[in-house]
Amino acid sequence: MGKTHLAQALGHQACRLGYSVLFTKANRLLSDLGGGRADDTWEKRLHRYLKPDLLILDDFALKEFTKTQAEDLYELMDRRYRSGSMMVTANRSPEDWYPLFPDPLIAETALDRLISCSHVITLTGKSYRALLRPDKAPAEEVVTV
Repeated sequence: MGKTHLAQALGHQACRLGYSVLFTKANRLLSDLGGGRADDTWEKRLHRYLKPDLLILDDFALKEFTKTQAEDLYELMDRRYRSGSMMVTANRSPEDWYPLFPDPLIAETALDRLISCSHVITLTGKSYRALLRPDKAPAEEVVTV
């Protein structure tokens, strides 16, 4: 499909236009913020993700979030709302993200900030990685960037 490649290309173009960009896997961001809660550097770590003009979160919503992760995502999305751009890649469509949050209210408020002013690009086709596996037939995927 190439969702990560597309996100990186858009990030690269943003850099060429003079914007600051940070690309990270969503699970790395959540682990980093979780570590900040443990060593009392959470606010400093969060600032790292608030600072760039464009934050790209790759592989968003792969699995259910813990209560703390959901709160961290809400805080990130709330503070970036209308002050910085965010791009997420995901294997699930946005309507499938809500049940991954343990609290429906946090899901609604966090995702409302992300989705309300977003453009959704849906890629359909065969998985690129499946084409590389000699023992498997290509799988059909629907991907939202």
